[in-house]
Amino acid sequence: MSGALDNPIFTDADKAREHLEAQRWPNGAVCPHCGNADPSRIAALKGKAHRPGLYQCAECREQFTVTVGTVFERSKIPLNKWLLAVHLMCASKKGMSAHQLHRMLGVTYKTAWFMAHRIREAMRDENPEPMGGEGQIIEADETYFGDKETITKRTKRGKSGLASKRAVVALVERGGSVRSFHVDRADVTSIREIVVTNVRRSSSLHTDESKLYTKTGTEFAAHETVKHSAGEYVRGAIHTNTIEGFFSVFKRGMKGVYQHCAEKHLFRYLAEFDFRYNNRTKLGVSDVERRDNALKGIDGKRLTYRRINGTAFA
Repeated sequence: MSGALDNPIFTDADKAREHLEAQRWPNGAVCPHCGNADPSRIAALKGKAHRPGLYQCAECREQFTVTVGTVFERSKIPLNKWLLAVHLMCASKKGMSAHQLHRMLGVTYKTAWFMAHRIREAMRDENPEPMGGEGQIIEADETYFGDKETITKRTKRGKSGLASKRAVVALVERGGSVRSFHVDRADVTSIREIVVTNVRRSSSLHTDESKLYTKTGTEFAAHETVKHSAGEYVRGAIHTNTIEGFFSVFKRGMKGVYQHCAEKHLFRYLAEFDFRYNNRTKLGVSDVERRDNALKGIDGKRLTYRRINGTAFA
């Protein structure tokens, strides 16, 4: 990764801005205020009176830069540091802690934490297509990570202790993408809603022997199971090893890199791990391409520190 970090977009704010413009506006500047994309009606403002990268739209008369309407909007952090932060988070398989970003970027810990959450928002896919299809295999499973921050009578620790743990349900298309969700409680109702909403009914569903999937499985083309309790993990092409592998990377990252995550922010961390998996090297995506794919997701996702750190996502 060291060679990639020699790129001038990580050291020169103007080079970073030009790179971001090329990613966000491959066909020329687009006004984020009115949507005008006519190059003859958009002028680049130059001269000492205007900062680099400032445009004015002749349709709505508004001025804008490439960061307006993105997660970078109104940030005082130089764009080259933003791009470096995106690259580091995309190139690190198990993530990059805010403490490490703070040291490498030369910003405060609070700033690094805020940057990381904005980048995770850019990684989040807001309108994903349904997974699977005829002849496709979808593996579904749930895992439990960390203690819930609020323990009620309903979630009081039982024999297994799972009722007091944070539940994560995930779906992975064999050889394709993953999609994971933080749920308050992994039960038949919540799991069915996730599976039928995100998976095409013509798919084949592979799970373990959990009764959480028994009824839901009848709604798909096929439902195959392996019996983990009896030591069966693979039977021909039937297994849940792919989703188990994703959970393994997720847990190692959360325990070894992030160490602590407030429950209200867990969905953002899941989006980060989903993004890296869906843009993994095995699918032919390089670190550079993964970074630029993340930059394509910055549009329309402006976040403020108050929204991230407040109660909006609790």
